Amino acid sequence: MSYWNQFLWVIFPYLMIAVTVVGHIYRYSTDQMNWSSRSSEIFESKSLRWGSLLFHYGIIFVFFGHVLGLLIPESFITNGIGLNNEVYHKIAISFGGVAGTATVIGIFILLFRRYGNKKVSRTSSFGDKFIIVLLFLVIGIGIYNTIFYNLTATGDFNYRLTISPWFRSLFIFSPDPALMANVPITYKIHVLLAFLTFGVWPFTRLVHVWSIPIAYIKRSHIIYRRRCGEVKSY
Repeated sequence: MSYWNQFLWVIFPYLMIAVTVVGHIYRYSTDQMNWSSRSSEIFESKSLRWGSLLFHYGIIFVFFGHVLGLLIPESFITNGIGLNNEVYHKIAISFGGVAGTATVIGIFILLFRRYGNKKVSRTSSFGDKFIIVLLFLVIGIGIYNTIFYNLTATGDFNYRLTISPWFRSLFIFSPDPALMANVPITYKIHVLLAFLTFGVWPFTRLVHVWSIPIAYIKRSHIIYRRRCGEVKSY
């Protein structure tokens, strides 16, 4: 096993996981005032609305698709549920393709807005611009693997026999980098960029993902008073 294989498929994933855990704790402890998405809606709202809608709804389905494909063993799908590989493959391409296409269109709109709108671009930090490019690359390569690679004559690749068991092996602290040896290069790039995204996550606007407004449900009503004396609560 070469040094680079050991680094890319053992050291690097654990390093990115450690950075994201420690980074989130540090960011929350020292910079809660900036723990937000830092909305730029005041500068432009039309493309933000469409891009954000497509991206957020698409990424939810993409996430659950990855959970199904990476964390659930193939034997459970085929033997436990009785779903053969051909049917699973068609479902993955169909639903994954639709969700992935919506996500990549959404992130492209947001990327174009971030760099193309002068006001938005000028008020964006390096982290804002870097993370949206990184997300575009991760999602773009992912949709290429899901649709285009699998539909070509050379696209006979079952990631559930290689990437999935390797990914699960990380969580039992018994990583097997040999499983990644014959994985197509586009899949390898997708995996590495995804782990890089986790590594930079706590230092970007992505931290707002963890900000679930639970307190909003039980908050007291805010009282608004009109000049005429009428009182309304919301």
